[in-house]
Amino acid sequence: MKREFVRLQKMLADCGVDSRRKCEELIRKGVVKVNGKVAQIGDKVDPYADKVYVRGKRVTGSAKPSHRYIMLNKPRGYVTTMHDERGRKCILELIGDIEQRVYPIGRLDKDSEGLLLLTNDGEFANHIMHPKKHINKVYRVTVRPSINEEQVEKLQTGVILDGRKTAPAQVRVVTKQEGRVVLEMVLREGRNRQIRRMCESLGLEVARLKRVAIGTVKLGGLKQGMYRDLSADEVKRLSHDPNPNKNAR
Repeated sequence: MKREFVRLQKMLADCGVDSRRKCEELIRKGVVKVNGKVAQIGDKVDPYADKVYVRGKRVTGSAKPSHRYIMLNKPRGYVTTMHDERGRKCILELIGDIEQRVYPIGRLDKDSEGLLLLTNDGEFANHIMHPKKHINKVYRVTVRPSINEEQVEKLQTGVILDGRKTAPAQVRVVTKQEGRVVLEMVLREGRNRQIRRMCESLGLEVARLKRVAIGTVKLGGLKQGMYRDLSADEVKRLSHDPNPNKNAR
């Protein structure tokens, strides 16, 4: 059989070790070995023949990885990680019965909720997270006490965070009551706690933040704390159609 080689970080990501970027970090740290030798960035491996270890543990399933694509409705109070040194509740507690080792694509902070994708397909995860793909993320954001047209316009055109202006966003008022406004915000980038920080910079308090769609894939009626596999059509749409100019509602 002819040997076929792939980049080491791709093989690790395909086997569910972590995202490709995180796998590259593991290689740089020197904790990945191939056939007994410490691996280097740029190394290629034969998934069928080479023996790959991460921190002394053999990476299995490399010959024919079984990919999973999961949608989780993350509740508030859970951190988007598989383990937490501080003892906080982790999303692993919600998906512990999944046989494959999946990892989250991007993050929702502890106080945020809603649609979170998980996979063991490194190519898929890299596609979703790549900023040049411009895949929309849709959020329902409850702010207090109120909001005016000038603040909406600033959220749309961008505010300065860490010395750099945020990318243009779509913002519309869904409901407006005394002391409480619900916004729909559509972002095409994903900086750390971006929506909360954008609102705070304008004097707005975020009372609730829920992600309801990624691209054209919606959270729908999935109950909080539950997960389901994405359909083949949903995976295809996320993989091939970044849909930058449409608003998934």
